[in-house]
Amino acid sequence: MSLLSSKVLVLNSSYEPLSICDAQRALLLLFCGKAVPVADHPEKMICTVTRRFPLPSIVRLNLFVRVPFKSIMLNRKNILRRDAFRCQYCGRSDLPLTVDHMHPRSRGGEDSWENLITACRRCNMKKGNRTPAEAGMPPLSRPSKPNQLIFMQQFTAAVSEEWKPYLFMS
Repeated sequence: MSLLSSKVLVLNSSYEPLSICDAQRALLLLFCGKAVPVADHPEKMICTVTRRFPLPSIVRLNLFVRVPFKSIMLNRKNILRRDAFRCQYCGRSDLPLTVDHMHPRSRGGEDSWENLITACRRCNMKKGNRTPAEAGMPPLSRPSKPNQLIFMQQFTAAVSEEWKPYLFMS
């Protein structure tokens, strides 16, 4: 992985998390005067002909950016991410996963955050065309609509310890 594709947390001027970008985009924000560094990678440097710059880990925008409410798209990838890539019936994450309708479509179940859940093929086949209660297979967690902060926390869980206070992960 190149240095410029390292991930950088972008904070609004109020220190709330906005997004995650690559280091190249973060450096452009810094050099254009649109952001200031909050934290740097201790041992990573970007070298030019005449200067050395620390690679940013967290940058804060100078001006407040009003962000409209972002709704997370309902799709297979996001359902798998919400459920941490594990079967919600047996808890295994080492098997191929599918998306299961807790209340089956054939019985009026809809495509919604509250009705879709991650399941391994074995559990999905075992549950069949029944509800989890009818099949005696209660899910490990109740499915709900995630928010942007939860998705950022999952994406950054293994990235950087210094990001955790800004993502309310302490």
